[in-house]
Amino acid sequence: MAEAPRLLLPDVPAVVAGAGRASILTTDGEMLTGEQARRALRDLPPPMLVHGPATARRLDIAPWLDCYDLLELFAFCLPARLAPPTPRGLAMALDMPAPKDDADAAAQLPAMATRILRLLSETRGSAAGADAAAMAAQLKAAVGWVWAESVLAALGAPAAKPDRNAFRPWRRLPEWEEEAPPPPAASVPVEPAEARRRLAEMLGEGAEARPAQADYASAVSAAFAPREAEGQPRLVLAEAGTGTGKTLGYIAPASLWAEKNGAPVWLSTYTRNLQRQLDQELARLYPDPEERRARVVVRKGRENYLCLLNLEETQGQLSLRDAAMPLALACRWATHTRDGDIVGGDFPGWIMELYGGAVIGQLADRRGECIRSACTHYRKCFVEHSIRRARSARLVVANHALVMVQAALGGGEDGRPLRYVFDEGHHIFDAADSAFAGAITGWETADLRRWLLGAEGGRSRAKGLQKRIEDLTGDVGDLLPPLEAALQAARALPPPGWHARFAEGGAEPNPTLAFLLAVRAQVMARAKDDDGQYGLECDAHPASEELLTAADALAAVLHKIEAPLADLAQRLQARIDENPEELELSDRIRLETAIRGIQRRALMPLAAWRGMLGGLHQVPEPGTRPTMVDWLELSRREARDVDAGMQRRWLDPTQPFARDVAAPAHGLLITSATLRDAMPEQDMEDSWLSAEARTGASHLPMPALRAAMASPFDYGAQTRAFVVTDIDKSRTPQVASAMRALFQASGGGGLGLFTAIRRLREVARLIAPELEAGGIPLYAQHVDAMDNATLVDVFRAEENSCLLGTDAMRDGVDVPGRSLRLLVYERVPWPRPTILHRERRLHLSGGNPKGYDDEQARHRLRQGFGRLIRRADDKGVFVLLDGRAPSRLLGGLPVGITRAPLKMVVEQVREFLETDKGEE
Repeated sequence: MAEAPRLLLPDVPAVVAGAGRASILTTDGEMLTGEQARRALRDLPPPMLVHGPATARRLDIAPWLDCYDLLELFAFCLPARLAPPTPRGLAMALDMPAPKDDADAAAQLPAMATRILRLLSETRGSAAGADAAAMAAQLKAAVGWVWAESVLAALGAPAAKPDRNAFRPWRRLPEWEEEAPPPPAASVPVEPAEARRRLAEMLGEGAEARPAQADYASAVSAAFAPREAEGQPRLVLAEAGTGTGKTLGYIAPASLWAEKNGAPVWLSTYTRNLQRQLDQELARLYPDPEERRARVVVRKGRENYLCLLNLEETQGQLSLRDAAMPLALACRWATHTRDGDIVGGDFPGWIMELYGGAVIGQLADRRGECIRSACTHYRKCFVEHSIRRARSARLVVANHALVMVQAALGGGEDGRPLRYVFDEGHHIFDAADSAFAGAITGWETADLRRWLLGAEGGRSRAKGLQKRIEDLTGDVGDLLPPLEAALQAARALPPPGWHARFAEGGAEPNPTLAFLLAVRAQVMARAKDDDGQYGLECDAHPASEELLTAADALAAVLHKIEAPLADLAQRLQARIDENPEELELSDRIRLETAIRGIQRRALMPLAAWRGMLGGLHQVPEPGTRPTMVDWLELSRREARDVDAGMQRRWLDPTQPFARDVAAPAHGLLITSATLRDAMPEQDMEDSWLSAEARTGASHLPMPALRAAMASPFDYGAQTRAFVVTDIDKSRTPQVASAMRALFQASGGGGLGLFTAIRRLREVARLIAPELEAGGIPLYAQHVDAMDNATLVDVFRAEENSCLLGTDAMRDGVDVPGRSLRLLVYERVPWPRPTILHRERRLHLSGGNPKGYDDEQARHRLRQGFGRLIRRADDKGVFVLLDGRAPSRLLGGLPVGITRAPLKMVVEQVREFLETDKGEE
């Protein structure tokens, strides 16, 4: 039997912080709290803790430079494992008892460190262990890493030599191999009875009987019938109330169709967080991890994956104190990750919170600079692996944005799928609105200049188009004249430092900046209610003479960039067409990559921008329904003008969705718990018509099949809903006091939803100290240095915590159990009164603009309410702090509303949820 490793823990105090208070375990084993802890903080050496930046922020002190952060140790020793970044969350991830309070958590920190190091010690003698030891030794030598000696002791390698090869993870990554193109898919349907049987197999014997789930699986199998005519997909709209078991209900027929027909079904969700949840659900179908990896692929945009070339090019930063640790953790993760997804996958989001985003932000291709087959890591590339795996997978888990962007590009890198399932289908309108949008802004145009010219001074490593073309083709030759012409013309785009020139204003020789300043001038002249703090907008028409002159000059400049780039693309294509038999396959791929990059990254936006600029001369006829909506916008940050530009949106973005996504497919299922508008007095046909309008079904020639399954939950017994009548929603202190009282009454487990970030931040500032003094930790989006997925993970793990957020939290929270037992809206979530909303309200409302507003607000309230009850034993309370909320907005909720003053609502919340706690 191998000798157990000798574990070495640092002899330092352990700290757990609340808002303005701390619990400290001293090196003598004494526990300090209250005033003793506050005094001890003044001279405390770098301690052991969980999440150094968050701890310092809660204590309102400067962060320790060399603290012993257990998250850092966890990410190094156990790469590609996730844990909520709190003491309780970390304990749960390590299968340790959850601490009862801050003092208990501080007492447990050394034991957590021991547990992490013991798990690392299991890799002793392996290649992975040797890499970890070499990396720890390198970090010790380069930046004096505080955990290095503990790690080396756990690995039994206290004298390990530094080795920079440990920072080259691509050495151990597998290569993908080219395979023959897949054969065409068959067209075998999925029968309803088959879908029911597959569902039963996934659930297993003894599973709780859910008739509605089986009925749902049976009904949605119609989306997998053979298509009868081109452009007429089999479309099913299915509303499944919360608790129906919708996800497994559609996985059953989708997986069957993929198996029977030899082609993947794409399962699309609205957010990356929901992608992760769906991927986890698929363990019911494929419990074996290796089989699941072969059958299921998560696909995201290229900008979500670790770029190995970018990682290699950061190696020069290893001696920099601020860069070495995040790079080390990224390298450790790269050899353990499932698929290289650095945004929302198995890369801990809190790593960017610990070290800032400067280093990690460089590691993905966020600017379309990938050189594909010219890259030395091409055959190990995570993106290329996922693309190839998706071709042979049965189920591809994607998101609405990727699906729509690829469709707009004619299929993108994955080609056009034949079958889709759009979960969270009520978001198709919003997703299409973003995917098919256009914008001429300083940021967008400067980004194109950077893509064309590369880095122009500073520390950026960006390559320009000429360097990428040289990497891809080797011989530039006849490509040089159009390339040089395009790059010379590109200097008319915003140069480095353009933000300062834009802020200063004045005469501007740069044509793009001149246009942006003309936009700002028109916005400032015509926008109303300028408080100097927030962004402004105004109609694009009629355009001022100054704006028209600047727009014409910019359009001419864009043409001077576009024309030589089009010539360049043609010359590259000629190299393929003239001697195809002499081209090696790899050379063809490189040329096609160059052409595709020029078309998608430059020619398409340039053509769209010129069209938008030309549209400024075309004043629309009053009363006509536009296809597109144009407006001008001034963006501000912290009361400073930071950008301006022209925006363009489709009036009805489901039109391009229907044309580019739905019509080419053979079958689609669009499903949600809130697909239809829900008003008790509303005609059933009208509710379905609103669903068809929001999903693009009304633009397809073949009518959609409709299915609706009611929620099995007993909302009358499981929920309560209140409108508070005596709070002035316009006074933030009153809103804060009400929210604090409600969170205290529920004992935590509260989610507060806001329509404005400014009010959210102010409420968080006002209520955090008192809540945390009472043992209720408060977390807040736009306040805490955590991404949304991490905040939700923390909220889920910390049963008595509370969370404040905006729309993104309403849409992305799936928290069953007591961790979410109270939902508080600060006010009715009306749609923002923007120019775009004005036009849609006028032209898409069927002559009922107020009803259009009501439907959107009602839908958001229903979505929020749906977060409360996720299981049959959940109980929860819905509260709206807006006494003027009209009853017509609340009729869609599945439980009656009680209007009452705050004191009575607080008492009712406490009584209802204390009963729930007692039943446990």
